[in-house]
Amino acid sequence: MGRDDRRSARDKNKQKLPQVPQNMKSDGLDVEFSEELADHDDKVAQERSKAADKRAKRK
Repeated sequence: MGRDDRRSARDKNKQKLPQVPQNMKSDGLDVEFSEELADHDDKVAQERSKAADKRAKRK
């Protein structure tokens, strides 16, 4: 058995790795937000976040 045989067996395993379905991936929006408890800084941050999302979607 040569060196090449071990390398090819190792590379075959990469094709069998499980893939995460698209509906199970999170988009990072898991933070709970309460409008009643929000202060001015929270509202400013929310507006900046919306503007950043718009810029990211344009590209």
